[in-house]
Amino acid sequence: MKLVSIVIVTWNCKKFIAECLESLADYREDPRAEIIVVDNASVDGTPELVRESYPEVVLIPSNENLGFTRGNNVGIRKSSGRYIFLINPDVRVLDDCIAKMVAYMEGNPRVGLLGPRMLGADGKSERSYMGLPTLWRLFCRALALDELFPQSKLISGYLMPYFDRKSITEVDILNGWFWMTRREALDEVGLLDETLFIYGDDLDWSKRFRDAGWKVVYFPDAESIHYGGGTTARAPIRFSVEMQRADFQYWKKNYGRASQVIYLSIVAIHQTIRLVGHSLLFLNPKANREDISFKVKRSLACIGWIFEKHYDARAKVQVEIQPETGSR
Repeated sequence: MKLVSIVIVTWNCKKFIAECLESLADYREDPRAEIIVVDNASVDGTPELVRESYPEVVLIPSNENLGFTRGNNVGIRKSSGRYIFLINPDVRVLDDCIAKMVAYMEGNPRVGLLGPRMLGADGKSERSYMGLPTLWRLFCRALALDELFPQSKLISGYLMPYFDRKSITEVDILNGWFWMTRREALDEVGLLDETLFIYGDDLDWSKRFRDAGWKVVYFPDAESIHYGGGTTARAPIRFSVEMQRADFQYWKKNYGRASQVIYLSIVAIHQTIRLVGHSLLFLNPKANREDISFKVKRSLACIGWIFEKHYDARAKVQVEIQPETGSR
């Protein structure tokens, strides 16, 4: 068994994957480590670059776009490490990041999922964790109450703006840009849910680890740079709708029909408020109209999808609460 397995899923990320693999140079040559790249049918030369420039990396090319979850599961099944890292291709792994995470896991055997501090391209710390989504937290987010009261844990518990990002802390959700798990926890919790194509996996996997009794920990002693948008920048509106779709899949998986209707109503309020706000900003001649126009189109696309799903969910609720007997 290897000590470390690093799985990277790519889709047209040639401009990022080279820097990612260069930052993992120590592990490309380490006999205790393996790096596995699963390529989702890229057409930009990504698999050719990996094959020709990094022959020590295990390349698994796919003839179709498997998505984030299926692609990572392919890599996980191929891996043999005691510790498995799932790293996005638009990440530059900083010195000692992986070594520090391994050392922490070795000393804390009940930690099942670990994530380092995320740095942006400018070197500033960014959020890579969340609170468990609840109807109350999503409602506060929809009305932007969390921006008005950022230090209130009651109101701002979803995106946690009050957290200082400097403390090793158990969290509800670790965002899926850079995960580390241990083999024994993975064997108990299971692979990523492949019904979630590209988003929602962080909500689902983190919850499953916690439900199984494993700790989910934010670990700022290790850091790496996440450029962001390595995949989604190619079609931002489409991926915004996909994110919304995946979040609703998570909600359907864990909550009943009535809760689903309320959830969709809150998300509709969220998008409508932002649509109205951005439309008003568009009237300002000094505003960045190109950026605002994109945000308006994004909200319109999300609202269209929401009302389609809201109608379906509401109809199913009515069927459930009005059976043929006339009572519950």
